[in-house]
Amino acid sequence: MSNIEKSGAFALGGRTVKRLGYGAMQLAGPGVFGPPKDRDAALAVLREAVASGVDHIDTSDFYGPHVTNQLIREALHPYPANLVIVTKISARRGADGSWIPAFSPEELTGAVHDNLRNLGLDVLEVVNLRAMFRVDRPAEGSIEAPLTVLADLQRQGLVRHIGLSNVTAAQVAEGRRIAEIVEVQNEYNLAHRDDDALIDQLARDGIPYVPFFPLGGFSPLQSSTLSSVAQRLGATPMQVALAWLLRRAPNILLIPGTASMAHLRENLAAAELTLPGDVLDELNGVASARAA
Repeated sequence: MSNIEKSGAFALGGRTVKRLGYGAMQLAGPGVFGPPKDRDAALAVLREAVASGVDHIDTSDFYGPHVTNQLIREALHPYPANLVIVTKISARRGADGSWIPAFSPEELTGAVHDNLRNLGLDVLEVVNLRAMFRVDRPAEGSIEAPLTVLADLQRQGLVRHIGLSNVTAAQVAEGRRIAEIVEVQNEYNLAHRDDDALIDQLARDGIPYVPFFPLGGFSPLQSSTLSSVAQRLGATPMQVALAWLLRRAPNILLIPGTASMAHLRENLAAAELTLPGDVLDELNGVASARAA
């Protein structure tokens, strides 16, 4: 069993969590739509993650929809006292699996109640408002109206803490004027480093940054440098990518996802992987090489 304590810890809302967590998105069917191919295997992965020391799980009721939250509840409820479940709202799924913005007050309120019901909770620890001006990447636009709705749900006691996802630096600044923001969750990896300055600013302010798609998501990162480093270290590319993220900044919290028990164990073992200085320099050059 890997020692994920070596990943370190960081404050998330009113709690402190290990920096290596778990993302539940891949537990749903293909395209994050419909049920998993093997429900028992999905439940086993969730239980193994928690048994291995994971205390931070990322999910959403629009994964499936409803699928991952229902799996989490079946596998883990009643939840360990130290487990922090983070969810997100502001999207819904079409009958074809499409991702549709759901920013109206009624949709946002309904989404919070759906998450509560499917997770079996009375209050959600952290809810991220996902900006949906573009589905595939951050795009400018005011988040004041939907964030005000979420802040009102927080005042009602249904949500403890608020985060942001798929947002620009300007939207983070706007959000922080409206509510206390306890995390920012965006795509970020060795090659996709648009948020470098934002990560450093959040680190100075003690706010976690939660990168998703450490290997490029649905368009996998193809990097000969990453593959070469992984081979030399006797590790997988994912382990190297995760270890690099842990070194990138102290406020980075990781949520690698998988539906495979073997891959889960490999991912958690990244906490024990040491990257020598020359290797870090080599990996840091991946983004500039791809931009050239």
